Amino acid sequence: MKRKLILDVDTGIDDAIGIILAVKSRQFEILGITTVNGNVSLESATQNTCKVLHLLDEEDIPVIKGANAPLLRNSYFEHAVHGQDGLGGALLDAPIKKQPDEGFAPDFMINSILSFSGEVTLVLTGPLTNLALALKKCPEIVHHVKEVIFMGGVVQGPGNVTPTAEYNVYVDPEAAKLVLDAGFASLTQVGLDVTRKALLTDEHISRIENGELREFVDQSTADYRKRYFERNRVSGCAMHDPLAVAVALNKNLVTTEKYYCDVEMKSELCDGQLVCDIQERLGKRTNLQVCTTVLVEEFFDMFLSIVNS
Repeated sequence: MKRKLILDVDTGIDDAIGIILAVKSRQFEILGITTVNGNVSLESATQNTCKVLHLLDEEDIPVIKGANAPLLRNSYFEHAVHGQDGLGGALLDAPIKKQPDEGFAPDFMINSILSFSGEVTLVLTGPLTNLALALKKCPEIVHHVKEVIFMGGVVQGPGNVTPTAEYNVYVDPEAAKLVLDAGFASLTQVGLDVTRKALLTDEHISRIENGELREFVDQSTADYRKRYFERNRVSGCAMHDPLAVAVALNKNLVTTEKYYCDVEMKSELCDGQLVCDIQERLGKRTNLQVCTTVLVEEFFDMFLSIVNS
């Protein structure tokens, strides 16, 4: 039996590749893909999601729009990385045949989780605003969801939007704190500590057999790979969001440690930082499974096997 999945995305480049991985794996019954303001506006994220599903010829998967802004803060887009359209121009002229479905993403999450108690996996690859809103409206979903996996934060290393903060947590730290404090039995963080090790290279792209998908991945990541080299002097780009999907597919790709974690929301220098109590100095109960290592070669073997299936 396929596992029930909701993907929550702010569809930029790596979200799109994560959607491709989830859909083509055929291991999930994708109940819906919910969209959120993040890398790009809610409208652009929704439009991009529909374009990717059209590329995959999977337009029956519901797409439900969610929050159009963080809980308390102004939007903070990442056009420098993802381009003005969010996909590096890769599907700029693609027809938009699929339209978003009716509903509001937090309500869709609540209804799905309660309808399939203990069965739904949530994979979130953007700011955590939609899940936070769902928790505010229906806190009891923490007892009914199977697991929550989110891409965000960094434990040991620099941020990617400030010296200390990773983008998804930085954009809506109040939402991240609500999620961390909610009491999920299974909450896993896939952060920069592991995603920065999973670098998509020219060689990986050349091994994608489907011409349309190879062209999409190549074109969408072209500027991203260039900027990554300029910043890090490494050829490739980090597969942040696809790795979060991969963890849902196979947890043996990563090792995790359980820590108490919180989010800084009041610092001029460290706003949006995910703070992990690695040495248990605070004496608080652990609340997060933190990915600490990743089997990079195995991840890309799985990724290419699925994309080429």
